[in-house]
Amino acid sequence: MKNFILSFFLILSALFVKGAHIDTVSILMNCMQKETKICIVTPENYKENGKKLPVLYLLHGYSGNYATWVLNFPELPKDADLYNMIIVCADGGFSSWYFDSPIDTTMKYETYITQELVPYIDQNYNTINDRTGRAISGLSMGGHGALYLAIRHQDLFGAAGSMSGAVDYRPFRPNFDLTLRLGDMALYPENWEKNTVLYQLYLLKKNPLAMIIDCGVNDFVITVNRELHQQLLYFNIPHDYIERPGGHNYDYWKNALEYQMLFFHKFFQNF
Repeated sequence: MKNFILSFFLILSALFVKGAHIDTVSILMNCMQKETKICIVTPENYKENGKKLPVLYLLHGYSGNYATWVLNFPELPKDADLYNMIIVCADGGFSSWYFDSPIDTTMKYETYITQELVPYIDQNYNTINDRTGRAISGLSMGGHGALYLAIRHQDLFGAAGSMSGAVDYRPFRPNFDLTLRLGDMALYPENWEKNTVLYQLYLLKKNPLAMIIDCGVNDFVITVNRELHQQLLYFNIPHDYIERPGGHNYDYWKNALEYQMLFFHKFFQNF
């Protein structure tokens, strides 16, 4: 019943939103042999002008799903129109953390996003099939996922953002199903280290990534975001870093998304 109500709401959204159009699509994740859903927001003039458009991928947080962004960010369709971009809202499962779990072979969300979802969007939508036309961002768990995936796949993504990202989740063990994804930290410490955003920074020396990192000063993840900022400064890696009053909630993320949409728009305009 819950899924029916959610689907019905999304159908109504697509019918009554002027301008941008919202598609909800079911696709097969071959790497995990199960179906998932995605929301794709296309601007009003998408079908008429035939122009190839940049794509922004948005990743939800812990316990969210493919509809999180559409349901909680009503301005998203207007943003697609204003910046003339396609917005793809992926489903990362309840607690995937967007990496390939080293202990659970049924959880391969890095493979899914980079090897299946991105090609699917490029094959079925009129996109700029290049890193210069592709960005990724997310909130909380999705903030970690966006930076993690973009840093590791700079051939795919030219820009990345994080809103209240749990960029180093080790201080938060054993919460958020992390042990299910990484194993016991005492037994598998390398799993917990090598899958953090902080561990991936050495990869940025080869191919700089346009990055924006945003976190509220009252957020429980502010300390790890400050550490990430300091590490990026230490390695002289360009990035935008923002701290503002606020906590780990949608009021903060709605404000943060405005900054990030403009950041990505400016990035796309450079090419």
